Amino acid sequence: MRIRRAEFNGRCQHLLNYIQQQKLTGAVLFDSVNILYFTGFAFIPTERPIAFVLSAAGERAMLVPRLEVEHAQAETELDRVAHYLEYPGDPHPMAIFQDLLMEMGLIKENTNPKFLHTPTKPAEIVIKPHQEPAIQYPLASSSQIGADHDGYPWIFGYEGVSLSRLTGMTVQNIQGQLNRMQAIKSPAEIALIKESCKWGHLAHVLLQRYTAVHATETAVSLRASQEATLAMMDAIGPLYRAQSMWLSGPMAGYRGQIGRNAAIPHALANNITFQPGDVLVTGASCPMWGYNSELERTMFVGEPSPEQQHYFDHMKAAQETAFAAMKPGVTCAVVDTAVRQYYETHDLMPYWKHHSGHAIGLRYHEGPFLDTGDQTVLQEGMVFTVEPGLYVPELGGFRHSDTVVITNDGIEMLTYYPRDWQSLVIPI
Repeated sequence: MRIRRAEFNGRCQHLLNYIQQQKLTGAVLFDSVNILYFTGFAFIPTERPIAFVLSAAGERAMLVPRLEVEHAQAETELDRVAHYLEYPGDPHPMAIFQDLLMEMGLIKENTNPKFLHTPTKPAEIVIKPHQEPAIQYPLASSSQIGADHDGYPWIFGYEGVSLSRLTGMTVQNIQGQLNRMQAIKSPAEIALIKESCKWGHLAHVLLQRYTAVHATETAVSLRASQEATLAMMDAIGPLYRAQSMWLSGPMAGYRGQIGRNAAIPHALANNITFQPGDVLVTGASCPMWGYNSELERTMFVGEPSPEQQHYFDHMKAAQETAFAAMKPGVTCAVVDTAVRQYYETHDLMPYWKHHSGHAIGLRYHEGPFLDTGDQTVLQEGMVFTVEPGLYVPELGGFRHSDTVVITNDGIEMLTYYPRDWQSLVIPI
């Protein structure tokens, strides 16, 4: 029910090999999902900077605020956990971080003075609105340091020095490499995504059960999500951890895609009341130790009209076109091209609004993407949501989304909710 320590160690070794191949002094990761992927440490990003550091010598460390010290020590097996007192603090967190990087060898020693850490020297760090701190930096070096971002990003008002200025070095963005690592799921990751599918399925069953004419999406979504969460806690509660900023268990809802609003692919929930004839586009998932799945269905309040059935059938056929095209060795672009060709053949392109799907895992949306512009080759272990849609103004939207994993000869369907419209009718 979780990723084991040996797998985290293997991920770090993979990243270390890349660091050494690229002749980097090390890697610095600021993104919370990247940190979770390599350490198992889940946290809520705020204005207080948190970073994971891996040196070219293999030493692993984190910088955290004081309030996260015990949390980080308990959840990780790092060589060290450095901390600062508070943000913006005096000294500034980046002063502590500079020391850590120098001690770990990511910054080359030089005679240029570092931050001065005494509050009696406040002039060393002067924070001004919308400006970087006025600080002193090491001399520029020809060495490169890898990072997922050039410094801690703006979150909740954070302002601080960039990594390139802090180190005096060239920062090589390694996010693409991290994406490629995270795209191939291990058996343990796939098992967690399958478990996510199971409880998302339950939430969706309850969502469909409680949806009724004159009920509101807010009430129905809340009831289904809460009941599914309580049922899951009864079944596996002692084993379960969401490791999610957003959810604490299974969820299912409509996100405002009700009636004509269903033609807006990324609508927002608006407490809409269900009416006869509505087209409904649903969504269900469950965070499982940080891993996500996606289940979406097009449903109808009352039996669909012939026109609604027409677009539903084409949507379902387009999704099946994508399924048929997905196998190792095929590019993402080929899959999306096949779907768009289906749309063009049936004069449906006026109702097209987005590509055919995306990878999923620790992030709800990950790369690569089932898109004509993505030449990534599908490989065994990649997990995707497959969700080509049709969006017809004044009628509604039509989209199923299923989570699949690439196998050695095609795909395995991880979601298993009924896909035929007869199973997706809300009785009046």
